[in-house]
This record gives sequence, C-alpha cells and structure tokens, in this order.
Amino acid sequence: MPDFKTMYFQLAARVADALDILLKAQQEGEGEFMDEEPSPGLKVIAIKDEGSDSE
Repeated sequence: MPDFKTMYFQLAARVADALDILLKAQQEGEGEFMDEEPSPGLKVIAIKDEGSDSE
C-alpha cells in the first residue's frame, strides 16, 4: 500500500518550491520594469468601473 502521507508531504514541498520560483521571477520582472526609463509613448488610461452605480 502506498504511503500517502509521505506522498502528500512531498507534493506539498514541491508546490511550495514552485511558488517560491514563481514569486522570485515575478519580483525580478517587477524590479527590471521599475528600473527602466519610462516609455514616451506610454499612456495611463482610467477604466470606468461598469459594475458600480454612481447614481
């Protein structure tokens, strides 16, 4: 019979490792983006929230 407890903990450890890798990649990407010079053609556009009633 397989040892499901061990398998579960191995899976949980690998999922945690994957999340750490993704988080580090996101932080590095955000850091690179923030270090770049602003693009002259970049515009910020406000998006109206259609779900809220402002009446």
